[in-house]
Amino acid sequence: MSKGSIMFPEPNCSFIGSSESRCTRDLLCNASAVLNFSEVDIEDFCLKTDEYLEKYLGPRRSPVFMPVCITYLLIFLVGALGNILTCIVIARNKVMRTPTNFYLFSLAVSDLLVLLLGMPLELYEMWSNYPFLLGKGGCYFKTLLFETVCFASILNVTALSVERYIAVVHPLRAKYVVTRKHARCVIFSVWSISVLCAIPNTSLHGIFTLPLPKGRGPGDILSSATCMLVKPRWMYNLIIQITTVLFFLMPMLTISVLYLLIGLQLKREKMLLVLEAKSSLGPDSLANARSQQQKTRRQQVTKMLFVLVVMFGICWAPFHTDRLMWSFMDQRHNEHAPILQVYEYVHVISGVFFYLSSAINPVLYNLMSTRFREMFKEAMCHHKWHPVPRKRSLSMTRVTVRSTLSDIPLGNGTGVAETEDYEGDESQNIRKFSYK
Repeated sequence: MSKGSIMFPEPNCSFIGSSESRCTRDLLCNASAVLNFSEVDIEDFCLKTDEYLEKYLGPRRSPVFMPVCITYLLIFLVGALGNILTCIVIARNKVMRTPTNFYLFSLAVSDLLVLLLGMPLELYEMWSNYPFLLGKGGCYFKTLLFETVCFASILNVTALSVERYIAVVHPLRAKYVVTRKHARCVIFSVWSISVLCAIPNTSLHGIFTLPLPKGRGPGDILSSATCMLVKPRWMYNLIIQITTVLFFLMPMLTISVLYLLIGLQLKREKMLLVLEAKSSLGPDSLANARSQQQKTRRQQVTKMLFVLVVMFGICWAPFHTDRLMWSFMDQRHNEHAPILQVYEYVHVISGVFFYLSSAINPVLYNLMSTRFREMFKEAMCHHKWHPVPRKRSLSMTRVTVRSTLSDIPLGNGTGVAETEDYEGDESQNIRKFSYK
């Protein structure tokens, strides 16, 4: 008897019972067939095809499909409309074609790729986890898409944060660094790096098909085709842990430090403006009016920066937690129900926040930027944006169309931060910080 086989008691070959009992009896009565069978092999042999697939691949349809589907559809409607409007207002209006808005356009394209291509694929897999109908090429495309937009999103936001830091803290360098040509080069580099860095994880995936139960002949069950990890698990674990550090922890730390420095610079400029107002000739002087306006604007910008950093972490932390949990879970851990249950909840939550991050940017633009809000309305009403006929207000008293703080120097050498461009552009700095 070969290794792994098992001795069974002599069955009652005349016994008539359930279909499963009859299957086991008939198999055991055939001594030559059962010779190399283990107890698991016999159990698998007697299972129906659907039962066999569910045993090894899980349920064909996710038990949380309906609530997740409704949530995803709401996110899709908001995100698709918002990001399309963002692309339209930036592409259609010359005044919006600033270096900062180029990054925002790139982020909107990334969001649209996730919502228009990634979300339908995931919803279909939740509806029918197997078979995967797009073949090996479709599996590679799906994995490459999610990895690429994940990396491109974070790199875009990091590049935008660096641009904001230079514009605010080093305004003299801004006119050489914060240019449209430089922004285009950086965006091209960001997407190129993202595709290259997505290749290693993509190469580890492929189509897995479950073999027929032992005793039913050679071959695989075609209806079990699944897009999943097919290379050694340790390679995947290593790649996930490295990319989490390089594309989440380090960018998050960098962005936090940059925004802290930006906030300190804004606070210093606010103090200088207060001193200017106190030294003015009277309460109705131009300096005092500028001081009050700058005070309000600084408070808005500081609040916006805080919201952006918080939303960055909230949207992307569950996604990377999901990936790290899976990379640290081995086969032994998977057998423990409590750990597996926790992971399943984290997986669902991470998916919702991942797609939510693709829809939240346009919402923030609308809430925090008067210019974007007005242009969104005009784009939806099919009217071209005309800045001249509008009623003047404090929020619209700009002397520049560039989205930097350094275009027009004040008398004390500090940059102007009262432009709506800066307010609107910073509000878009939030990003999904999130793929399945």
